Amino acid sequence: MKVLLVDDEQKFALMLSKRLELRGFMAQVFFSGEKALDAVEAGSRFDVAVLDVKMPGISGLELRRQLSALDPEMKFVFLTGHGSGTDHETGRIMAEECLPKPLKIEQLIETLNRLIPGA
Repeated sequence: MKVLLVDDEQKFALMLSKRLELRGFMAQVFFSGEKALDAVEAGSRFDVAVLDVKMPGISGLELRRQLSALDPEMKFVFLTGHGSGTDHETGRIMAEECLPKPLKIEQLIETLNRLIPGA
């Protein structure tokens, strides 16, 4: 399964990417929505996008809108650590799942496997 991981917290994103790769996922990390969008526009394909809700520049919510326009088959998981109740509710509406930070890796893996079974 190819995972697009976008989070402006670089240390967190790199650690999460390594943990996913150890479990057999192919994760590509971007620290901004703009860079992730550039990659998808250039032809990179992903099964699932794991997006931080609050980021400078393009937010996770806006990035989701733009990515789904480019690839309607892509699934979405939002991560949020300091969002309001409104952020969590919006995330649940706009993505298949909205997970809180700090993130339990097993919860994310379970979510990814549920979204793309057998990948």
